[in-house]
Amino acid sequence: MFSGIVEEYAEVVALVKEQENVHLTMKCSFVSELKIDQSVSHNGVCLTVVEITDNTYTVTAMKETLDRSNIGLLKVGDKVNVERSMMMNGRLDGHIVQGHVDQTATCAEVRDAEGSWYYKFRYNFDKEMARRGYFTVDKGSVTINGVSLTVISPTEDTFEVAIIPYTYEHTNFHTIQVGTVVNLEFDIIGKYISRLLALEGK
Repeated sequence: MFSGIVEEYAEVVALVKEQENVHLTMKCSFVSELKIDQSVSHNGVCLTVVEITDNTYTVTAMKETLDRSNIGLLKVGDKVNVERSMMMNGRLDGHIVQGHVDQTATCAEVRDAEGSWYYKFRYNFDKEMARRGYFTVDKGSVTINGVSLTVISPTEDTFEVAIIPYTYEHTNFHTIQVGTVVNLEFDIIGKYISRLLALEGK
């Protein structure tokens, strides 16, 4: 479980394909604090630490993860938003994030707001999935590349978010431009409500 408050961005230092899996080796400031089997969010995808060296750690992504997220598009040198699992003894600063990416979206527009930025994203809208809670609502929560954000101006297949300078500088949002593919996780509360309503309607 995560909060969507990214700790920093890690650098991809190696990618190794093994059958349908990809092993990603990352470098970040808290490697020395990690343990084998620990969960770490990578662009919003929960992956398990399988190997640690002095200054790097390795995680493995399987085909399902590669098909559903932007992890399979990563290259050596790319920046990945990382967050360790949430500690249950403090404030929840973002929102409840599972680390289970639902699908990808594409950046459709970036607007300068004189110090901050507005980003518009477009995703494949499916009515059946929407009935199950896979959609955005105005002022609701959404996770983009692991970052907990508030939805602005949602349409059927687009929505916007506002990015302040701190988030822009300390996450990989500063690398996102028109055409960039990002990971989406829709709000789990909306999914539960949609499921409950569907069951009551039977």
